[in-house]
Amino acid sequence: MLEGIHPLLTGELLLHLDRMGHSDAVVIADAHFPAWALGRHVIDLPGTSTPEVLAAIRTVIPLDDAPGIDLMESADAEVLDVQRELMDAAGTTLDTTRFVERFAYYEVAKAAYLMVRTGETRKYGNALLRKGVVGHSSA
Repeated sequence: MLEGIHPLLTGELLLHLDRMGHSDAVVIADAHFPAWALGRHVIDLPGTSTPEVLAAIRTVIPLDDAPGIDLMESADAEVLDVQRELMDAAGTTLDTTRFVERFAYYEVAKAAYLMVRTGETRKYGNALLRKGVVGHSSA
């Protein structure tokens, strides 16, 4: 057990986050996302939501330059409650968040170093975070 580490950050998750370099990406995926089909490193955190996992990851990972985060655009391009929660968890706004069409999002996600699949059941509850330079973040 470590002091000062968010309880959702397991040893395995911390190991992979540490191995990520500047601009490497982590996808925080909802339960519907094909993480195991697309990802090379996948960690399952059932019983969690994407906003709470994103908030936990942000305690140890700074965002890359804007847009440091991509969200999957909803079918009607409406910004959903889960997406607003993801922006709050990431510390971003509509101006500093990129929305990516669903199928294009899958392509972007394929290049991610890590995928964390959550128990989130709300549609479009996915976030791709790019790691910034540790120790040089203003966020």
